[in-house]
Amino acid sequence: MATFTTTIPPSSLSFFSSSIFLPKLSSSSSSSLTFRPNSLKTQTKPLSVTSELATIPVLSFTGDKIGETQLDLKAAPPDTARAVVHRGIITDLQNKRRGTASTLTRAEVRGGGKKPYPQKKTGRARRGSTRTPLRPGGGVVFGPKPRDWTIKINRKEKRLAISTAIASALINTIVVEDFVNKFEGKPKTKEFIAAMKRWGLDPKEKSLFLMGEEEVSDNVRLSSRNIGTLKMLTPRTLNLFDILNADKLVLTPAAVEYLNARYGVNNGAYDDEEEEEEEEGGEGEGEGGQGTEADENTNA
Repeated sequence: MATFTTTIPPSSLSFFSSSIFLPKLSSSSSSSLTFRPNSLKTQTKPLSVTSELATIPVLSFTGDKIGETQLDLKAAPPDTARAVVHRGIITDLQNKRRGTASTLTRAEVRGGGKKPYPQKKTGRARRGSTRTPLRPGGGVVFGPKPRDWTIKINRKEKRLAISTAIASALINTIVVEDFVNKFEGKPKTKEFIAAMKRWGLDPKEKSLFLMGEEEVSDNVRLSSRNIGTLKMLTPRTLNLFDILNADKLVLTPAAVEYLNARYGVNNGAYDDEEEEEEEEGGEGEGEGGQGTEADENTNA
């Protein structure tokens, strides 16, 4: 049996430079890779989950370090982390497509029933219709038609993709104390930018603020609205794309508590609650015969 030996090029990261996406290869396996026939391949192991424990400094509104907090999240193993995150982001982006693009074929374009000129004795190419795809105003060949782009991803796999992405960004993550009371007066963008500089954030870099639902007041939202590189999210609006697109991640103590409970090692409470909600939703859908508003919009 012949074996083929190839050298693996160094991997490049498309987002956070974290060791979680770098597989730990041994000296023997990193230099060469042996390809075997399908009949001789070993069975793949089930997907395992690792734990990423990190200690993050807590900063005050003035930028001083006042303590530390720990973030213990589930993460995919290094050899499958990139694939899990890639599948999650592709699912999010593809499910956002409305699928309403539509073109007309030559049979659907109005007009073109009359032959434009005789078949022979004109010296020109023969034409049977003015709506041929070869002429302006004609139909479109193999053009887009309305379709449903929705693809499915398992709930646990989607959650693992988000927790893995957050775990890869822990090296660029800080925790700041609750600063809602600091903007009780009029909203001031200049004061918010000054606070970002005290926290070591560059206003020109992309920053993601993850705060609690009650921590995003109107003054805080208005003060940060004119900063184009800043994205302020809550647990309800947390998504994978904004996590990967950000250069810095800023959390509040309430957000850290939410992440540990939602994406941490011990998140069984949230699993039980979601399973109960799914069971109740399934019973309601069976009795009423109607789906959710999102399903109706997707089917439309």
